[in-house]
Amino acid sequence: MKKVFKIIGVGLGVIVLLIAVALIFISANDIPSYEVEKIDFKAKSSPEAIARGEKLAVMLCASCHLNHQTNKLTGQKMMDAPPEFGEIYSQNITQDKTYGIGDWTDGELVYLLRTGIKRDGKYSPPYMAKLPHMADEDINAIISFLRSDHPMVKADPTPDTPPNPSLLTKILCRLAFKPLPMPTEAIPLPNGDNAVELGKYLAHNLDCFSCHSADFKTNDFLNPELSAGYFAGGNKPLDMEGRVMLTSNLTPDKETGIGNWTKEEFVNAVKYGQKKGEKALTYPMLPYPQLTDSEAGAIFEYLQTIPPIKNKVERSIY
Repeated sequence: MKKVFKIIGVGLGVIVLLIAVALIFISANDIPSYEVEKIDFKAKSSPEAIARGEKLAVMLCASCHLNHQTNKLTGQKMMDAPPEFGEIYSQNITQDKTYGIGDWTDGELVYLLRTGIKRDGKYSPPYMAKLPHMADEDINAIISFLRSDHPMVKADPTPDTPPNPSLLTKILCRLAFKPLPMPTEAIPLPNGDNAVELGKYLAHNLDCFSCHSADFKTNDFLNPELSAGYFAGGNKPLDMEGRVMLTSNLTPDKETGIGNWTKEEFVNAVKYGQKKGEKALTYPMLPYPQLTDSEAGAIFEYLQTIPPIKNKVERSIY
């Protein structure tokens, strides 16, 4: 019997040693890199595309990349990123050719937005939004805006501050989070006359599910509905003072979600940050006045169709 215990003890010791070696290796190395596929794409710019791209970029990109000192998309420290991801800085995405994306090709931008792989092959961690389901026309619009003469994207030589990802982030990027596949077929815009279809498109592509599901670490960007606690809230982003701001349950549960909300109440909350009888919504939940009433209402219509989840989340108010 003693011999058996000794063998088991040696086996466990070897396993622990291997795990320790693996953790040391992962900690000593950077985020994984991958082969970059060359994409033949040239954005088709027009005033309409640029306007649409500005609308999308303000809602999707500016919250992370807009630096309030430069008033441009020169990047900043992401104060709302959960500390377990490490010290995170968004990057300069102005047209500067040295520090921004001025010498990136449109194909390289498409590949990053779709797959999460930068032009140097490095994978962009889970806090960088991926857009595998966004319509081709909207991807074109975002790139058209980034190439436009809008003041937010005008070349600015503000150097990037390299992020300092945690060991957890490095582990997640090797085991759980991998590059997404490049779409092989055209992705059309949703049917604007179908409110549920439009709402689902916006709820996924504006990254609403990412914050309002259970945890950033368990989000599924390729299949958002498979994210743990899909739209049931309880995720833990931070405010500008580093305090946890629990995200709300947006499922149609009548006790803990928005099952008793009216569409008008939802639209007012999303577009203007106003919540009836309560303090206005606070950072990191920003209002989206860029949305039309119809678009915000469509998100509400979609959320009413998803499975209700009973998950009481106490609102974080400071």
